[in-house]
Amino acid sequence: MTPPPQSWWGSIRPYLERAPVAAFLLGVSSGFPYAMIGATLTTRLAQDGIDKKTVTAFTLAFLVYNLKPLWSWVVDGVRLPGIGRMGQRVSWMIVAAVLVMAAVGNLALQDPKADIFQTALAAILVGFAGATFDIVIDAYRIEILKPEQLGIGSGMSQYGWRIGSAGAGALALYLAARYGWQAAYLACALFALPAVIAALWLGEPDRHRDPTERKGGSAIFQSIVGPFTEFFRRQGAWLVLLFILVHKIGDTLANLTFRLLFDDLGYTNDEIAIYDVGIGFWAYLIGIFVGGIMYARMGMKRSVLVSLILMAVSNFSFALLAATGKSNIGMAGAIGFENFASGIGGVVVVAYFSALCDLRFTAAHYALISSAASIVGRFVTGTTAGALIEQLGYVNFYLMTTVAAVPGVLLFWWMMRTGLVDLSVGTAGTERAEEPAG
Repeated sequence: MTPPPQSWWGSIRPYLERAPVAAFLLGVSSGFPYAMIGATLTTRLAQDGIDKKTVTAFTLAFLVYNLKPLWSWVVDGVRLPGIGRMGQRVSWMIVAAVLVMAAVGNLALQDPKADIFQTALAAILVGFAGATFDIVIDAYRIEILKPEQLGIGSGMSQYGWRIGSAGAGALALYLAARYGWQAAYLACALFALPAVIAALWLGEPDRHRDPTERKGGSAIFQSIVGPFTEFFRRQGAWLVLLFILVHKIGDTLANLTFRLLFDDLGYTNDEIAIYDVGIGFWAYLIGIFVGGIMYARMGMKRSVLVSLILMAVSNFSFALLAATGKSNIGMAGAIGFENFASGIGGVVVVAYFSALCDLRFTAAHYALISSAASIVGRFVTGTTAGALIEQLGYVNFYLMTTVAAVPGVLLFWWMMRTGLVDLSVGTAGTERAEEPAG
């Protein structure tokens, strides 16, 4: 049955409810640490004359994000002394924000040319603080959203993430060109504040598992393994995990090496800011909007499949750019299409991953899912991408990333055909939670 057409206000109003707006603010703060140790740091290192193998090795700092399941249970179940009276999620949000700001400030004080090892250590500390921040942010976002808000909330979170990452990246490039990298990084640390504002505004979400202040050894062990035991008891859980692991290999390989391509093609900081950050920013926002429409009209399964196909094809556009050489139009087209496809995926795939969580173990489950989603691509990028680019050249490298995305597309199609997608959904995708007080 076709749903009745909605008025313009009826279509916009769900995005302006408190929970989706809070998801937007959370996304802003979630995105900026990624930029600080991602494209921004890559540009800084390349301009300092650091060789490609060392630059791509810095992507291993992202692997700290993939280790967050190891301490996600702490965020779920350990009450902080003193500040914990503000609520489990709110108190951890404040502490994690302070940690991120301190880590970014520390990275600002490093000089890669003088001590590359110390710079790498500072980047890893940003990764650890950012991963902890993400654990809290993801759990808070999922717990304040109702199941029917997951698509809208994921879209708003991705809007925020893009603004946070692109805004911090653009601001860093602008300030670095005029005042140096130290001032750039210190200014960008303020991007941690929107998540704190959201947490203080909405307050503590409905809790599905009460934290305890002290636990014995066996209880701690159970709090660590319990969330993962629940997940892997589900039918087809190992295939779902396999999809999570492989679906983004090609996309991650491509995304973490764009700035090397742009630097070798001779683009300036201002050109990167205009085309990569500027056009990419708006293309991503359009993709998020389209992703929200696709999720509502096509449903979760079909929209995820389409987004996977688009993200695979988008890598091919960078092979074309590498083949044609420096071209502002070519860069705009490649960046535009890649960000458009990523924007769609950022809504529908994140909504699916959010729905996989059990509300008793939100932080631990989403930490497992989100870390598994990029660990293979980040590891391959950090260990081999620089060498592969030097051996294959940029054209063949990006063709390889396109092929690497195909297994994820085929696996999800098979999961749809066999019903595993529906069977894998947890209580976050089915159970209605009470709205947070405040």
